[in-house]
Amino acid sequence: MKLYPFILASGLLLLISCGKGPEEKQDVPVARVFDRYLYTSELEGIVPLGLASSDSIALVKDYIDKWVRKELLLLQAEKNLTNNEKNVEKQIDDYRTSLLIFKYEQNLIQQKLDTNISEEEITKYYNENSSNFILNQNLVKTTLIKVPKSAPDLWKIRRWYRSDDEKDIKEVEIYCYKYAEKYDYFDEDWVEFKYILEQIPEMGSTPKSVLESRNYLELSDTNSLYLVRIYDYRLEGSVAPVEYVNSNIRSILLNKRKIQQIKQLESDIYNDALNHGNFTIY
Repeated sequence: MKLYPFILASGLLLLISCGKGPEEKQDVPVARVFDRYLYTSELEGIVPLGLASSDSIALVKDYIDKWVRKELLLLQAEKNLTNNEKNVEKQIDDYRTSLLIFKYEQNLIQQKLDTNISEEEITKYYNENSSNFILNQNLVKTTLIKVPKSAPDLWKIRRWYRSDDEKDIKEVEIYCYKYAEKYDYFDEDWVEFKYILEQIPEMGSTPKSVLESRNYLELSDTNSLYLVRIYDYRLEGSVAPVEYVNSNIRSILLNKRKIQQIKQLESDIYNDALNHGNFTIY
């Protein structure tokens, strides 16, 4: 018998949402796949309160359709797999065991794990494992300024950005906030040099040669002047600065603590059970 989807879903929505008492509810089938049935009681709770009627009907129809498809696939699997392949009880039990243990361990870790990693620990790990932190890109500490060629007193900003005098540094900030199209300062933080190269005109030299030979770059295009000051650099293939890998090392050390805590937990539980005679190995 063919059922019209809209009428069917509308009727189902009435069945699962009407306010009948427990003794009045009728658990009727809403779909069948061979000798397997989906009942109205299994649809309760799938429609959120306050959902529009049209959306509720679509949700019920979608749920039924997915149930039918899943049951058809399951029957095909049971039909075509060998008895040994269909014996998944051990896999299910192993998964349940692993999941319960994992959740228990995670709960204990959240309660007891000391997440404070000192800078001394980070430096120590860095010094002992520096070969694991080789750069695959060039890094710089730098300042990048882009100003229109029409900006006033360009000669001043050309002089100021090269200076270490606090007064001149302040003048750079004031000037850039007034006139600069771009003012990026990474004088204390490492940044990928390729980011800077993407912001300035083509130089015609390799990044390595530029970094090794120049502390100041002045370039221009039709409309703008670009000023770059390089305070420090690290070349691709060299060891990364500890500041650059600080967060990575922190995560590594934290993960090591988690592993150690889990091992200690397992050892404590084992020794306690051994001392109380709670298990026997034959």
